[in-house]
Amino acid sequence: MTAATLKPRRFALAADDKPIVIASAFIVVLLMIGTGYTLATQGTMTLLSPNYLLQQLQIGAFLGVVAAGMMLVILIGHIDLSVAWTLAAAAMMATTVGGAWAIPTGLAVGLTVGVINGLGVAYLRVPSMIFTLGVNAVMRGLMVAHTGGFAPQTAATDLMRFLAAERIAGIPMAIFVWLGVSMVIAIVLKRTVFGRTIYAIGNREAAAYLAGMHTRGVIITAFAACGMLAGLAGVLLAGYSTKAYQGMGDAYVLPAIAAVVIGGTNILGGRGKYLGTVVGVILIVLLNSVLSIMQMPEAGRQIIYGVVIISMLLVYGRNQRVTS
Repeated sequence: MTAATLKPRRFALAADDKPIVIASAFIVVLLMIGTGYTLATQGTMTLLSPNYLLQQLQIGAFLGVVAAGMMLVILIGHIDLSVAWTLAAAAMMATTVGGAWAIPTGLAVGLTVGVINGLGVAYLRVPSMIFTLGVNAVMRGLMVAHTGGFAPQTAATDLMRFLAAERIAGIPMAIFVWLGVSMVIAIVLKRTVFGRTIYAIGNREAAAYLAGMHTRGVIITAFAACGMLAGLAGVLLAGYSTKAYQGMGDAYVLPAIAAVVIGGTNILGGRGKYLGTVVGVILIVLLNSVLSIMQMPEAGRQIIYGVVIISMLLVYGRNQRVTS
């Protein structure tokens, strides 16, 4: 037995796990900072109370559902900038239809927009950033025409409110919805041919096509899933707010992209774990929460929010270059 065999092996993180560990460390730091501030100013440890954490996860569920769909599109090397008004349109149409068809209508709106995006990218070969931005503008115009430019005079159904705001055994239903979506996405990416094809297309679409993979169908399906999940988020957000309103999806586009990338998914596609997206969502939600508790002015909140995201992306980018 040589000295080399006696030497202990060093534990090394996989390249995909490093961003998840770094983001998790940021979450711990945020909890420490927020807890220290509330303890010093209010004499309580608000951030560590189970009820407060569940409330933050409930809020994060809406972003998490959008980010789940966004991750599918980013993994194939594209981007979807239409989720803002896809979300709003789904919410508006769901509350307009009402009754038993409210939720199916919202999901159908999202699915339709997603299929249109997929067809434009897969067959017309228009860059996804340009095409989806144009679709977003079209959806905005359609909803303004639908409402006449005024706030919709409609309300969410009881089922929409139940899924978004009610609790079972003290746990918000929105968290269960997000958990269900997460389980489906994780299984699809890790256990199915469709998931492996998504990674292959993200690494090199031409090579995946030459290998016999149905690349166009997978691209359309990924965009369709992203649109439908944006529609689901719109239905949930309308249920949480008890109504739909114009521009309700604007606050979810960049945070969804940031959550995916912060969690370690390569912005150019082909690499990433869904667990990282979940961690990225939690990080963004807690960051906003801590800044609100500290009563940070809006300008300061935006600056700190941007600095944290850029720092995470720089760290991830450096790790990626070293790996390459």
